[in-house]
Amino acid sequence: MSYILSKTLIGVISSLMLSINTLFWSMIIFFFALLKLLLPFKPVRILIDRILNGLATNWISCNSGWMRLTQKIRWDVQGLDGLQYENWYLVNTNHQSWVDIFVLQHLLNRKIPFLKFLIKRQLIYVPVIGLAWWALDFPFVRRYSREYLEKHPNMRGKDLETTRKACDKFARIPTSVMNFPEGTRFSTTKQDKQKSPYRYLLKPKAGGIALAMESMGHKFQSLLDVTIVYPDGVPRFWDFLCGVVKRITVRIQHQQIPTRFIDGDYENNAKFREAFQQWLYQLWLEKDERIGQLLAEKNPASISYP
Repeated sequence: MSYILSKTLIGVISSLMLSINTLFWSMIIFFFALLKLLLPFKPVRILIDRILNGLATNWISCNSGWMRLTQKIRWDVQGLDGLQYENWYLVNTNHQSWVDIFVLQHLLNRKIPFLKFLIKRQLIYVPVIGLAWWALDFPFVRRYSREYLEKHPNMRGKDLETTRKACDKFARIPTSVMNFPEGTRFSTTKQDKQKSPYRYLLKPKAGGIALAMESMGHKFQSLLDVTIVYPDGVPRFWDFLCGVVKRITVRIQHQQIPTRFIDGDYENNAKFREAFQQWLYQLWLEKDERIGQLLAEKNPASISYP
């Protein structure tokens, strides 16, 4: 009983610190976002974008602060060397839990530019944080079912169009574009439904990452292929807040963007699309094998707070 109360208390404290931190930085971000709307001049907007990214970076640093106070995670991380803050990166990662985003932000903050990623359209209505994502130019996309697209074929490709517009904005100042190729969090139910050929992953969707490479390939310093593993099982977000997560393993592979994919046409060139998909499937196969190897390792990670 005392353990449950202690765990719940940590969860409440973590939630309060997360909420206060979010409210504080969001209010400042909203002010500069309003300025950007009122001053529609490109040089001014670029300057304000840099200020907004700096504020968001401080926001993440404060999140890392309360994480260090409330979490005793054993981190096993490789691949953080050689990163540059004043550059562009394409970050490609598997997705299992909301915790993934906090892990990535915590590890990569101030090592590379602020991470931006596609968000489901309905999340813009989440109080405070939804508006903060909008103010920071996170691209919001609508997810349509196959049945809906069959009835409304004109809606096909709308999410790719949103991705292209977002990449045009990201090219102005150093940005890290994060992509979850699976498009959703992993679950065995989803894995069975789509008959995924992978043991630990869903099938990757190539459209978003292909458009990012086409739009910004010459800008990206490299592709950061990130693999996140929870050796003790995939946690719920509440578990994370309560300090239940004891071990997190992360591997980051630095890869050059293949030059043959920079100036291609994923939407209209069938041969290019096939080649790109095969490249991504191979990347995913290697990631699947890596996850299996990491889960099989018996050596616990050392206690550290990166």
